[in-house]
Amino acid sequence: TSSAAQRTERALRAWEEVKKPWLPIGIIVPVCLLPLRQQTPGLIHPVLTRSLAPAGLGENQWNRDAQSGEEGDEEEAWLRLRPVEPLPSQCCGSGCSPCVFDVYQRDLARWEAARASKDRSLLSRDETQSCPSKLSPETFLAFLISAVDRLTKDTYLVRFALPGNSQLGLRPGQHLILRGTVDDLEIQRAYTPISPANAEGYFEVLIKCYQTGLMSRYVRSWKAGDTAFWRGPFGGFFYKPNQYRELLMLAAGTGLAPMVPILRSITDNAEDETFITLVGCFKTFEGIYLKPFLQEQARFWNVRTFFVLSQENSLEQLPWSYRDRTRFGRLDQDLLEELVSTCRRKPFALVCGSAEFTKDMAGYLLHAGLAEDSYFLF
Repeated sequence: TSSAAQRTERALRAWEEVKKPWLPIGIIVPVCLLPLRQQTPGLIHPVLTRSLAPAGLGENQWNRDAQSGEEGDEEEAWLRLRPVEPLPSQCCGSGCSPCVFDVYQRDLARWEAARASKDRSLLSRDETQSCPSKLSPETFLAFLISAVDRLTKDTYLVRFALPGNSQLGLRPGQHLILRGTVDDLEIQRAYTPISPANAEGYFEVLIKCYQTGLMSRYVRSWKAGDTAFWRGPFGGFFYKPNQYRELLMLAAGTGLAPMVPILRSITDNAEDETFITLVGCFKTFEGIYLKPFLQEQARFWNVRTFFVLSQENSLEQLPWSYRDRTRFGRLDQDLLEELVSTCRRKPFALVCGSAEFTKDMAGYLLHAGLAEDSYFLF
């Protein structure tokens, strides 16, 4: 009995010490040593809780400060989840919808709603998917690179794998957005697949690399087995069979890419009787992309192909099959008016190339008598 009384007395003295504000270090007293009236079954005992409070703070004040700290941590967590506004480099500049800035505004609204309701589950969505089943304009999908072929010193034909025998599902005239990261800077650019619309298990993209281009640095690093991220489709021009009597395609360099699926869709369709005049502008004969494909297309009764080479000056250096349909210099107003005059039907023009090329062609077409609704600028 005396021993029990002594233990109780020691416990009470310890409790009194714990209650002193100057206590530098918390004293933890086993609950079993406290009088029965001090024990709180099923809960952490006040002694244990109080022992963790900083010296000089009352228990209620410490609890309020702890709660305030938790609220601060929660606020910081929400701020970390806030969508980051895209940089200008992340916009491909092709006028796609939704643009990367549209996606940002949508995600910001979603974040604000989730924050107001304190429900983080509203934020849950995959930014990327590793097993693409269907293209999405809003979500980047991961595609495996199966082959990288160098066509010229600065241009590559890249093949991407699709699961099983699936098809990409693009309509002629549509394009995709590629996302890349260089030096921790995210960039996005638009590219048009040139593979047949009914190609199964793959799609191909023609990409030109520039010496100082950020996306070019990213593309040059590709090898078979790597992964690239795409979203789409996008595009403001959708071709329908027999929609126009004749198409005049004006393409500079890789501006040939969006023309390829449209051209192929016409020649693959026996019911489509649209005439086509394709004018490809390149620096040299060696720099002409997809020569075998273009030669094959030129054999169709409704297809004509012409080439304008800015850095060649001798027809004798060209194969015979190219000499009668190749001009040297640049595609200027006089040459364009001549081409328009030789069209068998009133044409609808498609233009793709550099910004300068596109601007020049738009002016030349107007001067040649085409109305603004008679051409489309990719």
